[in-house]
Amino acid sequence: MSKVYFIGAGPGDVELITIKGKRLLDNADVVIFTGSLVNPALIKGIKAEIHDSSEMTLDKIVKVIRNSVKKNKTVVRLHTGDTAFYSAISEQIERLRKLGIEYEVVPGVSSATAGAAALGQELTIPEISQTVIFTRIEGKTPVPENEKLSELAKHRAVMVIFLSAGMIEKVRDELLKGYPEDTPVVIMEKISWHAEKIIRGTLKNIADLVKKEDIKKTALIYVGEALKASKESLKKESRLYHKDFKHGHRK
Repeated sequence: MSKVYFIGAGPGDVELITIKGKRLLDNADVVIFTGSLVNPALIKGIKAEIHDSSEMTLDKIVKVIRNSVKKNKTVVRLHTGDTAFYSAISEQIERLRKLGIEYEVVPGVSSATAGAAALGQELTIPEISQTVIFTRIEGKTPVPENEKLSELAKHRAVMVIFLSAGMIEKVRDELLKGYPEDTPVVIMEKISWHAEKIIRGTLKNIADLVKKEDIKKTALIYVGEALKASKESLKKESRLYHKDFKHGHRK
């Protein structure tokens, strides 16, 4: 029996898929890709039979996989970004387990890390924030009560908020229950695509900036004091390369 590969396609730039992911994609017999989000240039010219999952239900996706595997065809399920965040692979894998279909997950570059790269900084700045929270605001999909933005905001850690730009006023109001209003915020739309857009502001004015730019989806919201690092010196250095810091490789 053939195998199913769940592959993270990266955030948009066709060169941000992993070498392994690209090799499997090029050699697949069947590809089911997230057509509303994955860069179509990634599947241009490949030999596989192609299905766009944006028009398919879970049952239809599993049916295509099952029928393909029965014919000993290699299947690639291509998701945007990295499969670890909001990819809905777990519900697909649960069905495959019941059917006895073998699978493998190949990670990709998350839009969250691509966004940090676009800013030209790390998100964990010594003495300012050593924690990054990946989350979303409650919408059609509920979140646990103790994971609401207002609760997470109490930590004042760096936060990367997915799938929430269309509710920016609600996001702002929830965050203000924990962060000061002058906390830096960055909105990134279609990061790593040619049409990427990066907007900087604070919690006080970010809702107005987002409305002005008409950003409603395919965007990430970054919030936290550490975001200042890409614009100014915060004078906070790790001990890792300090001249007085000794370890097994440096006496």
